[in-house]
Amino acid sequence: MALQGKVETEFEIKASADQFYNVFRSQAHQVPNATPDHIQGIEVHEGDWETHGAVKSWKYTVEGNAEVFKEKVEFDDANRIVTQVGVEGHVMKDFKNIKAIYQVIPKGDGSLAKLSVEYEKLREDVPTPDKYLNLMANVTKDIDAHLVKA
Repeated sequence: MALQGKVETEFEIKASADQFYNVFRSQAHQVPNATPDHIQGIEVHEGDWETHGAVKSWKYTVEGNAEVFKEKVEFDDANRIVTQVGVEGHVMKDFKNIKAIYQVIPKGDGSLAKLSVEYEKLREDVPTPDKYLNLMANVTKDIDAHLVKA
């Protein structure tokens, strides 16, 4: 059984790629307002809301459990990619490395959201991080709905 891998999904959203990307790029503090069932809070530890390399903690609920994810964020403005590199938190008890990657690509009047989780497990008995990919998909759909009605 491989310890390293990647899980991914993609689906269309109604918001423009720039609209969606800018939420993570400069308005991450607004995410809990758009998706309160999944994200309960975000706190900056180093840098600020817009800085590449900023360190933030996310308080979230996954499969009914409250967890915390401390990440170092990386932005690729040209390709509208946000990468959240795991630093600390609940997920790090099972994974040596984990990256949550959001990419949005313009498509018609909306966008194509491509989500992935790259990981390296600490042990073979650790399941693939599908629950975190599902969380990302739910957050993306909630943000999209919030942007479309705004």
